Amino acid sequence: MSQILDKPSSVLPGRFGFLMGLYAENYHRLARLFAPQQLSEGFYVSDVDDGLDVHMQIQQRHPYTLELGLSYGIVDAETGLPTPSAQLRMYTDAHVAEAMHCHPGRHLWQVLGPFPAAHSVVQHRLRMNGFLTRWLEYLAEQGHSTGTLERMEAPLARTG
Repeated sequence: MSQILDKPSSVLPGRFGFLMGLYAENYHRLARLFAPQQLSEGFYVSDVDDGLDVHMQIQQRHPYTLELGLSYGIVDAETGLPTPSAQLRMYTDAHVAEAMHCHPGRHLWQVLGPFPAAHSVVQHRLRMNGFLTRWLEYLAEQGHSTGTLERMEAPLARTG
């Protein structure tokens, strides 16, 4: 019998390895799409005339990291916050981008509780970053790019 059938875990990446691969894929998708690593702090909007403007805020820049928010200009009627939205951290030295949370206004501890099991955290991060991968792919297919991105002096009023 082949080694692949005898020990598939030695050939296939574990969940952590797969998550790190998603982080790398998200970095490259985001870098190609909007190149936030080259932008200054502030508010940006991408409009491709489909009625779903993408809002991006470069929140903080550090020597090797960049924190940003990404959302549509749509407000959730229950929370009053943009939806969908994602809080992202790009590690420019390691070329990975991580979705910190994808629930409007909710952090990881609010979703999983104060002391979640490591397995639960990895599973949740896999779901969030899988969502981010698909969302970035969709935005690119719709025509969003650095060419459609405009800097705004202040955030636009959001409409629902």
